[in-house]
Amino acid sequence: MSHPDYRLTLRPLETPRGVSSVVGPHGVGASPGDKKSKNKSLRGKKKSIFETYMSKEDVSEGLKRGTLIQGILRINPKKFHEAFIPSPDGDRDIFIDGVVARNRALNGDLVVVKLFPEEQWKVIKPDSNDKETEGAYESYLPEELCGSLLPQQSLKGYNDSPDVIIEAQFDDSDSEDGHGNTQNILVDGVKKLSVCLHEKGIFKVSISETVVVFIPKGQKSYTVGKEDAGAPVTKDENTSMAQDTRTLPEKSLQRSAKVVYILEKKHSRAATGFLKLLADKNSELFRKYALFSPSDHRVPRIYVPLKDCPQDFVTRPKDYANTLFICRIVDWKEDSNFALGQLAKSLGQAGEIEPETEGILTEYGVDFSDFSSEVLECLPQGLPWTIPPEEFNKRRDLRKDCIFTIDPSTARDLDDALSCKPLTDGNFEVGVHIADVSYFVPEGSDLDKVAAERATSVYLVQKVIPMLPRLLCEELCSLNPMTDKLTFSVIWTLTPKGKILDEWFGRTIIRSCTKLSYEHAQSMIESPTKKIPEKELPPISPEHTSEEVHRAVLNLHGIAKELRKQRFVDGALRLDQLKLAFTLDHETGLPQGCHIYEYRDSNKLVEEFMLLANMAVAHKIHRAFPERALLRRHPPPQTKMLNDLVEFCDQMGLSMDFSSAGALNKSLTETFGDDKYSLARKEVLTNMCSRPMQMALYFCSGMLQDQAQFRHYALNVPLYTHFTSPIRRFADVLVHRLLAATLGYREVPNVEPDALQKQADHCNDRRMASKRVQELSTSLFFSVLVKESGPLESEAMVLGVLNQAFDVLVLRYGVQKRVYCNALPLRSHHFQRVGKKPELTLLWEPEAMEQEPVRQVITIFSLVEVVLQAEDAALKYSAILKRPGTEGLLGLQDEEECDHDQQED
Repeated sequence: MSHPDYRLTLRPLETPRGVSSVVGPHGVGASPGDKKSKNKSLRGKKKSIFETYMSKEDVSEGLKRGTLIQGILRINPKKFHEAFIPSPDGDRDIFIDGVVARNRALNGDLVVVKLFPEEQWKVIKPDSNDKETEGAYESYLPEELCGSLLPQQSLKGYNDSPDVIIEAQFDDSDSEDGHGNTQNILVDGVKKLSVCLHEKGIFKVSISETVVVFIPKGQKSYTVGKEDAGAPVTKDENTSMAQDTRTLPEKSLQRSAKVVYILEKKHSRAATGFLKLLADKNSELFRKYALFSPSDHRVPRIYVPLKDCPQDFVTRPKDYANTLFICRIVDWKEDSNFALGQLAKSLGQAGEIEPETEGILTEYGVDFSDFSSEVLECLPQGLPWTIPPEEFNKRRDLRKDCIFTIDPSTARDLDDALSCKPLTDGNFEVGVHIADVSYFVPEGSDLDKVAAERATSVYLVQKVIPMLPRLLCEELCSLNPMTDKLTFSVIWTLTPKGKILDEWFGRTIIRSCTKLSYEHAQSMIESPTKKIPEKELPPISPEHTSEEVHRAVLNLHGIAKELRKQRFVDGALRLDQLKLAFTLDHETGLPQGCHIYEYRDSNKLVEEFMLLANMAVAHKIHRAFPERALLRRHPPPQTKMLNDLVEFCDQMGLSMDFSSAGALNKSLTETFGDDKYSLARKEVLTNMCSRPMQMALYFCSGMLQDQAQFRHYALNVPLYTHFTSPIRRFADVLVHRLLAATLGYREVPNVEPDALQKQADHCNDRRMASKRVQELSTSLFFSVLVKESGPLESEAMVLGVLNQAFDVLVLRYGVQKRVYCNALPLRSHHFQRVGKKPELTLLWEPEAMEQEPVRQVITIFSLVEVVLQAEDAALKYSAILKRPGTEGLLGLQDEEECDHDQQED
């Protein structure tokens, strides 16, 4: 479904005429619309820039024979001429060089590629410090692998912790893997570049409004106007594409390919950006089209009909210079560098939270429209709704039990509740009670269809885009206190050590006695013998006492600690990442401050029982439906990236064992001490370990022959699924239906394995999009905070060293940024390798004439001080290294004594 404001009836557009392009063998020549073609003899002629896609039949045959390879396309947002697809064998990614080789595919599309002959593969110099051979790889931490370090205002407690995409986290300009090849730093103000390799080894570097050329070794680079764009440029010394590949060892080559077919256009084809007039006022194009320039440079520039633009745009273009628009690509012809599109709507002023947020949602295809009347008609109409009497005959009545929820204080969609009843033999009856959403979502209904399409709720800093109508999310399904609710429960008999003696699954009715926040539960855990004053607790139903709830929380905490300890003994892995939480101004909605969200024992308590329930349900439905179970697998890390990390740790003298998830967890836990510097190093290494991690995936058990592939790497368990959050995840609704069929409550869902796999694929896609949107929302709010409250100072630890820049993890805020040498007042800087360790020596200009230059050595794990400050551009901010020895907010000099205070605002 689409938001009514941007729902479009797409009409065919004519291809702009009079566009000519001179094309080299590997790249695009002059861009149309900017300047008249210099070569008048070619003007008006149509020359194909992109190859015609192969036929479906040829693609199918090529994939079967292995001559073609399919994969998800990832475009490096910093070097957007570089793209990659994962190698099927887990080796180094396959490289796709340039817009032409990408053949009109966009980021996230499922594409089919054909490998080039070996002599055309990318050459990687062993000593080039090229960190981007896997450029733009989006590492994914599945929810079971990382902590529930989420902003408290995220409305629903991610008790079982969300998947986290480590892709340009909190960063709107640096490359997504945090490691870019900055061998050539361009002039100030140049943000995005596109390199095309032409005949005779000539390089041309195109930038949105500028052209930079690289001059032979020994001379400086300089900027020239666009009129000089055709000037020949000598190949830079670091470029190794033209070497004879036959003389190089195999490991220094990266397989290169071109896109021959788009299997699935997963990218929304929508973009936010700005309108510009075409440069040539005398051209036929100028009278018909404007140029849409996307904010995301991975999306092509787009011709949009002037009739779509504001009426006074042609006469007053400057009035719209800071107006953010949404444009949708309609077509992209083989003979045009630019796509054709339609303006969907004007969002408002760039840099403002709501227009930027709407742009993010639209780009990632999130449906944030109101639910239709057809969908709302599926909801119970007679309100207030009460449980029908017949349901009491079909369900176990647990309304008298001491059952309660633990969630963030602002949560309104309460999926899960817990209970813990002591038994006379010293054991416990522990229950996990999940909202019975499937009762309210009839299979095949309009409500079911829209929930399946949305697939997940999307959590932004300031609000949630719900998967289900709010009547269900926040009232009928939400396990609000002191009201009767329909639930699906898993109840165990557990020993105090967490050993399962008995297990029961079934539909139930509960009446939660109170709504605890994580803070309430934490205070109970921290005060085991002290009575918590009533005024510090939420209301508790008269049938139960605060002491009873307190006892239950303590007993659950004791069992959870044992479950957790055993999980890690059994080989589980956890990669806790720093997460930002914001405090917002109630009136303006602007961020007032932020802090690192602390993952505490109360979070861990809930997580352990959610994991236990998910694993129990996975085994139950797989036993009943071995061909039709919806499960969740987590493949092991990418082989090539893991090997690179192993090599890096060896170079750094770190004793790390990557042989299994458990071994890695043990290494991370035991390698570092408890001092502040060691903890900071652990944060950096944890960040690095996240990069090779693959995404956890929903799948249908009948579609994978090898049951070894069912395994969940991070949890180190054979079977896992999602059962505990059906209000916000459609996969859980499907699992509820399977569990209901297993228990004889309903017929087996009439869905074949391949159809269930398609649903699983869609859930995976939407989940990935929602996590990216969540990150971008956090990045947006942090950028606004820097702009409104900056500059912000913090300690940072170096996690990557390049020729003319280095990457840091800003410890106070958990953000990654790149610090560029050319932005610092340096007399000189020098890159070298000491052994195999990269090292950057900075020589600072003295502040006074009589002073000597200050020398500073930057290596991985160096602790430095940085200042985050807003740039002129809307919502851009940069990290500037503080001069050594200058007093500031932190005033820390000795690395060993540096304070890693994550909680300080």
